[in-house]
Amino acid sequence: MDIERIVFYVFSAILVFAAGRVITVRNPVHAAMHLVLAFFTCAGLWMLLEAEFLAIVLVLVYVGAVMVLFLFVVMMLDINTSPLREGFVKFLPIGATVAVLIFAEMFMLVGARHFGSDVVAIPARHGPEYSNVRELGSVLYTDYVYPFEIAAVILLVAIIAAIALTLRRRPETKYQNPSQQVIVKRADRVRLVSMQAGEKR
Repeated sequence: MDIERIVFYVFSAILVFAAGRVITVRNPVHAAMHLVLAFFTCAGLWMLLEAEFLAIVLVLVYVGAVMVLFLFVVMMLDINTSPLREGFVKFLPIGATVAVLIFAEMFMLVGARHFGSDVVAIPARHGPEYSNVRELGSVLYTDYVYPFEIAAVILLVAIIAAIALTLRRRPETKYQNPSQQVIVKRADRVRLVSMQAGEKR
């Protein structure tokens, strides 16, 4: 057994363990940290497949941005997990049935027939000048240019909707008006008062 296969099995075992701990641990902060570990090990597996761009994007986007946001939200909300776990045993058969169905679908779709070593192109076969970033960009902007543009428009609409929802004016909310702050004059803020010595006001 070569070193690459050993590293693959080690990363896979860590990934399965971290994914299991995400849904079984009681503390939500610990669950988020196990999810970070799962992202890192998944990025390591992609590095073994010589998909460096996807591995770096996974670490930068999910670990560096999304998971940090999740941690801040979880730590600030003070989530009470006891009501969420009251019906765990009651709905366990339904959850187990759905899990088995999903596993069967993934086994039928994600198998050696579609993702085997004879199907997936290995970059080493293309020579040392091969760049998966260039190949990914070429496929993304030629074969999948319309789905890519549609996804970009959907994300833009989602960003605009999020901004519109946060800009709702409430009567009890205090806010500043920058346009009025810029045009303010000295006479509006400073008042000179003439007082005699010893006089009290």
